[in-house]
Amino acid sequence: MGSALRATVITVSDEVASGGDENRSGPIAVAELEIQGLQAELVVVADEAGAIRAAITAAIQGGSRVVITSGGTGIGPTDRTVDAVAPLLSYQLPGLAEEIRRRGAEHVSAALVSREVAGVIVGEPSTFVLTAPGSRGGVRDALGVVGPLLEYIVAQLDGAGHY
Repeated sequence: MGSALRATVITVSDEVASGGDENRSGPIAVAELEIQGLQAELVVVADEAGAIRAAITAAIQGGSRVVITSGGTGIGPTDRTVDAVAPLLSYQLPGLAEEIRRRGAEHVSAALVSREVAGVIVGEPSTFVLTAPGSRGGVRDALGVVGPLLEYIVAQLDGAGHY
């Protein structure tokens, strides 16, 4: 892959942001990205649309080609991540989110209620974005699907031929 791709993991949690709970999923996502050869940093924000969007914008401005959020993909009243992120995407890659839910449902049927989205924010350069679940198992499933594809995804965003 040459020089390591930069990635940002954004844990979205009111409890973690306030110091009331431990960040369990974010470090797992960082570790999984590093296994795939990416240079990953971890950010924590409250479950608030403006904070989520600002963190994504800062990650892209900081050179991240991959942004993974963790948390806020459910259907609860405070699950706002998908609603904050989806309008930022230039286009979605629905097959990735479908596969994440399918793999998760092999272990926990409630994974089918998750609303993660995957897509691209077109820019110079373009950035891949995934909203992953906040549970440890959910983030492992998500990175298990997209992790091995990240080099290919970014190469495609940069105009490489299909391989």
